[in-house]
Amino acid sequence: MALWGGRFSGGSSNMFRQVNDSIGFDQVMASQDIFGSIIWSRALQGAGVLTADEQTQLEAGLQSLLDQAQAGTLDFSQTQEEDIHAFVEAELTATLGDIARKLHTGRSRNDQVATDFRLWCKDHIAMLRTDLVGVIAALTELAARSQDIIFPGYTHLQRAQPVRFAHWALAYVEMFKRDVSRLDDALARMNFSPLGCGALAGTTYPVDRQAIADQLGFTAPCTNSLDAVSDRDFVLELLFCASTSMMHISRMAEDMIFYNSGESGFIQLGDAVTSGSSLMPQKKNPDALELMRGKCGRVFGSLQGLLVTMKGLPLAYNKDMQEDKEGAMDAVTQWHICLSIAVEVLDSVVVDKERCQQAAQQGYANATELADYLVDKGIPFRTAHDISGQAVVFAISQHKPLEELSVAELQQFSAVIEEDVYPILQLEYLVDKRNILGGTGIEPVAQAVSAAQQFVAAQQATQP
Repeated sequence: MALWGGRFSGGSSNMFRQVNDSIGFDQVMASQDIFGSIIWSRALQGAGVLTADEQTQLEAGLQSLLDQAQAGTLDFSQTQEEDIHAFVEAELTATLGDIARKLHTGRSRNDQVATDFRLWCKDHIAMLRTDLVGVIAALTELAARSQDIIFPGYTHLQRAQPVRFAHWALAYVEMFKRDVSRLDDALARMNFSPLGCGALAGTTYPVDRQAIADQLGFTAPCTNSLDAVSDRDFVLELLFCASTSMMHISRMAEDMIFYNSGESGFIQLGDAVTSGSSLMPQKKNPDALELMRGKCGRVFGSLQGLLVTMKGLPLAYNKDMQEDKEGAMDAVTQWHICLSIAVEVLDSVVVDKERCQQAAQQGYANATELADYLVDKGIPFRTAHDISGQAVVFAISQHKPLEELSVAELQQFSAVIEEDVYPILQLEYLVDKRNILGGTGIEPVAQAVSAAQQFVAAQQATQP
């Protein structure tokens, strides 16, 4: 049953139906579509279109369908309907007869689908927000148990300055916290109801759109009918949130793949999130991390695809906009999967403290401290920088770290160097000297861990 069949005497071709029918993917919005129809039936009664008895029958029939949708027992396998809206109306008509044909009065599939998809996005934002908090919790726990582990920090993928492993984990805590705030912002802009805007120009029936919005769980109704039915900014924002967060996941995965490599050996991953080789029995591959990194591009593609679809569309609704759903639904699914597996990966991580310590000592990261030491002795920084670099070159030639050079060897480069240089060349000194907010000293790291724990506790306390 096509909802638009009034002026047509012939049916659609099979090829047209393959590109036109959306029931194969928009059926996942069954609960949202039925819920919206329940609220619309109440609005129609309030506008005098339905009697109280008619509305009661419609709501009872819709509630039965909603119960089936939520239980996952609605059967779409034999339907010939083109979309979820036609399917629901057909199911309702089969139960109630002609009274079901009154439900679509004053409503268009344009405002209906815009409402359905906003509701679907809102429901999934709640799920994704919980997922993000779970990743933050796993990172925070990893940080809490690795505060005493020092390993190399990198720039240009070259060893730079030593940091606490907890400081690395906390950097990603900050990224995922921003992802949470982006979702909250997207939800605030998404939280307006298109229902009652009709095809593009509103409806002639005196429905109470604020009451409709309230009952649907929206903040308010959309204020322009043209915009309401043709806006897909809310999908784009959700896809941008997904893309940014997947970029964070991918960067974290890349770090951990490197840290897990034989060349680094800083961490070991659990068996449950790794795989072996069909040829080489010694291999333990970080496949979960690689898949997380790989799926990032897939989510980016969904964002780019919808941007390109929307960029040339005139107002108001155009059938091109049916392309908003499959990419977005897949992106949400992939994001959810990656956030979920990220928790398992992080929970499995074992950090090799000794290997981390050795690597931090081998990178001549204390060269900056030697330069600062010389500055404290009255040498201009640029000169101190040159002296420190010369000492590093010599240490490399001797296959020694800076702290193992003798005073006499160091004094080749500056006579002001004394025995008091050795404490400042130790790893703990290098790290804990940066004892300021945002630094990698033990005190700011411990405070950051505590703040992250408090954030997680507050977020989990408000989750349903």
